[in-house]
Amino acid sequence: MIKCLIVDDERPAINILTKFVNDTPYLTLVGSTTDVMEIPAMVKTHKADLLFLDIHMPKLTGLDFLKLHADENLKVILTTAYPQFALESYEFPNVVDYLMKPIPYERFLKATDKVLNIVNHQKLSTEGLPAEQQDFIFVKTEHKGKIQKINFSDIVYIEGMKNYVTICTTKGDRIVTYIGIGEIEESLPVKDFLRVHRSYIVAIKSIEALDGNEVIMKNAPRIPTAGKYKDDFLTVFQKRIVNLKNKLV
Repeated sequence: MIKCLIVDDERPAINILTKFVNDTPYLTLVGSTTDVMEIPAMVKTHKADLLFLDIHMPKLTGLDFLKLHADENLKVILTTAYPQFALESYEFPNVVDYLMKPIPYERFLKATDKVLNIVNHQKLSTEGLPAEQQDFIFVKTEHKGKIQKINFSDIVYIEGMKNYVTICTTKGDRIVTYIGIGEIEESLPVKDFLRVHRSYIVAIKSIEALDGNEVIMKNAPRIPTAGKYKDDFLTVFQKRIVNLKNKLV
């Protein structure tokens, strides 16, 4: 469970986020306050993982608080009715998302899904095998509350569409999770997967052939290659051809 704190100077906003947290199976609320100065003590007491922080607060703004209290272990989702602070908010490495009020539950879920995937990846990296030796990931699926384990060996390719990806497996499953393709790319072992297009990642073992600007996959549609990803892919692909020739000599 991800332990959440809610900080907002308006009680109605706290009530809405409280309901959202209670409706989300992998979240639990450990505290809320209208006073930004109470955050450090509450984080320490409750060992919070995630902070929902309103930007416009009396005493100290949410952004000013983050400048004064850097905590890489505490993930932050900023909330505000004003869009002009979005760019500045992403200067902070622990800010995961920026939610505009009024906040729809669907948008809330997309933001917390990002946190869930980050937390799971960090947990596997610190408590399990080294990142390059892990052979699976957990993802939050499009089905409410379902977290699914996916073995790297089962992945054929991954297709990115704006703010979600579809993971296509050897079993014919198409698993949708609301994270960006760049984020999931960071969770994959580089020796087994290649980004061939801004919208596609392929499993090297599933590549059958290269035909012009398309990668022919085993039991999958042809995947396009383009841009800088094509150049990187061709470099790796050609090196493997050379290695194969050397082995045959």
